[in-house]
Amino acid sequence: MKKKIALGIVGALVLAVAGLLIAAAIQPDAFRVERSREIPATAEQIRPQLTDLREWNEWNPWSDLDPNQTVTYSDPPSGEGAWYRWEGNDDVGKGRMEITSVSDGRVAYHLEFIEPFASESEVEIQLEPQGERTRVVWIMSGDNDFVSKLFGVFMDMDEMIGNDFERGLERLEAAATAG
Repeated sequence: MKKKIALGIVGALVLAVAGLLIAAAIQPDAFRVERSREIPATAEQIRPQLTDLREWNEWNPWSDLDPNQTVTYSDPPSGEGAWYRWEGNDDVGKGRMEITSVSDGRVAYHLEFIEPFASESEVEIQLEPQGERTRVVWIMSGDNDFVSKLFGVFMDMDEMIGNDFERGLERLEAAATAG
């Protein structure tokens, strides 16, 4: 009788693990998170917040998660090729972001997370002028490796990061319209 119960428990565990692995395997191979906000400022007023990484850190939604984090900037800290590195508590981890291109309507970045989980993503912020207002679109995309797919079984990346993007766009608006 004990042997049957033990085999039943082992069988249930095997099925649960197999189900989890199958659920992870059928997750998408890539992810994309996108949020937008119409900001009452021109693209010219907003762009410096996107191309100067010191300014970026004033409004990005993760900068307050660890007030003691260490941040290092390239010299100069703005424009194509500029980068910054951060290292902080478990909430912010460790990583690096570099501006890969700047144009009138778009700033692109390469984002590398080192800790707590290694991953790379492409980020872009689009500026769509609408008179004295600008529609700002923040997009992050990347590949889902198996660990990311496994994580995706339990957490919705779009919801998790999307909420941060919404908070960041709100803070960007405040920064771009201040003074």
